[in-house]
Amino acid sequence: MASDSSTGRAAVDIVTAADPGWDEARRAWNLAVDQRPEMVVLPASTDEVAAAVRQARQAGLRVAVQGTGHGGAARGPLEGAMLINTSRMREVAVDGHGRSARAAAGALWMDVVPAAAEHGLAALHGTGPDVGVVGYTLGGGVGWLGRRHGLASNAVTAFELVTPAGEVVRADAETEPDLFWALRGGGGSFGVVTAVEFRLFPVESVYAGWLIWPWEEARRVLSRWAEWAGTVPDEVASVGRLLQVPPLPHLPDPVRGRQLAVVEAAIIADEAEAGRLLAPLRELDPEIDTFAQMPPTGLATLHMDPPEPVPGIGNGGLIDDMPAEAVDAFVAAAGPGSGSPLLSVEARLVGGALARVPDGAGALARLDGGFLLYGVGMLMPPATVDALRAAVAGLIAAMAPWGRERSLLGFTEIPTDTRAMFEPEVHRRLAEIRARVDPQGLLLANHPIPTV
Repeated sequence: MASDSSTGRAAVDIVTAADPGWDEARRAWNLAVDQRPEMVVLPASTDEVAAAVRQARQAGLRVAVQGTGHGGAARGPLEGAMLINTSRMREVAVDGHGRSARAAAGALWMDVVPAAAEHGLAALHGTGPDVGVVGYTLGGGVGWLGRRHGLASNAVTAFELVTPAGEVVRADAETEPDLFWALRGGGGSFGVVTAVEFRLFPVESVYAGWLIWPWEEARRVLSRWAEWAGTVPDEVASVGRLLQVPPLPHLPDPVRGRQLAVVEAAIIADEAEAGRLLAPLRELDPEIDTFAQMPPTGLATLHMDPPEPVPGIGNGGLIDDMPAEAVDAFVAAAGPGSGSPLLSVEARLVGGALARVPDGAGALARLDGGFLLYGVGMLMPPATVDALRAAVAGLIAAMAPWGRERSLLGFTEIPTDTRAMFEPEVHRRLAEIRARVDPQGLLLANHPIPTV
């Protein structure tokens, strides 16, 4: 245990390189990331987080924070930093009557989604149940219900956080409004968030699943999908995807070790209406059709993200549109004949409520684009780090003619200037707020807002 010299009280468990469990404590979810901070602290409460921040200031250490480490690849090895791991803080409370939830700093979406569903409600969660609520939300949060209800960050009603000065504050529309604005999509440069409160939405069921074709059908399928995506209502979320499924024993026989073209979708509608909407895709005679009516809890695993930590190399970005030429470029970069080592490349349909600015929006008010690209490869023989990085960069470059070099915090896994993520006036305001609350640059965010 460490001692908080300002109070004399025990503060927080600390793990260093000399202690058993060091490698586990410093590990990010992405096993390709080699984090080497000076120490890892494991707080169990907001007071312990505040004690850790004060201790870091006194010791001349910078502060990095993570709950899971899904986004750790962009941040670097963390020399001279204290890593605050919030994974012990997983409390969740749902107010069914008020259609709201409160999640502590280390809560995962798997902690929130079932609790909300008991009340016929859904959160604006992402595509993986083991993703942290706070980190996802600080980056904006793009999920299956986003085209209907918007960014997760704009559903937030309050944050509890520890400032770089070590003070505990609440940020909402009336109290600390600048911080409240900045934290909603501006990332982790403004404080250590210890809890987040957010709205839930009435969703009792969705019609969701996959349509799967052989890899050789990629161009035909994705061309039809891209045309179809421009016609669907906000109640439809969808992903066009190329998959090279590894031959892992836990995967289903029909897809294990295969190369596939896939369309995923989640539709807030009954089966009859959803079937009508899907008809243009089903006309292409998919080999496998998994669509079914399901509770919203099923969306947490629909994308089939890896259930356990893996070593991966990935990156993404926004593009405006996917005309026929863009589909050709997408398939040429990562589909049949490309030789790509990437396990998954995808284009997520955005637009809808994600493209509209709601009243009282945060720093990331909306997504300025039509599709969100993401490519990822798993670091396992014969794939190498260099080959995977080159393939991801090649995908982004191939799609550049249909984009404007715009990034999104939660989908950017290489060091990137945050000016590529926000409008100029928004970035200026974020920098001004950072300079006020953290003038010494104590905090090490995955994608830092500069202090000047």
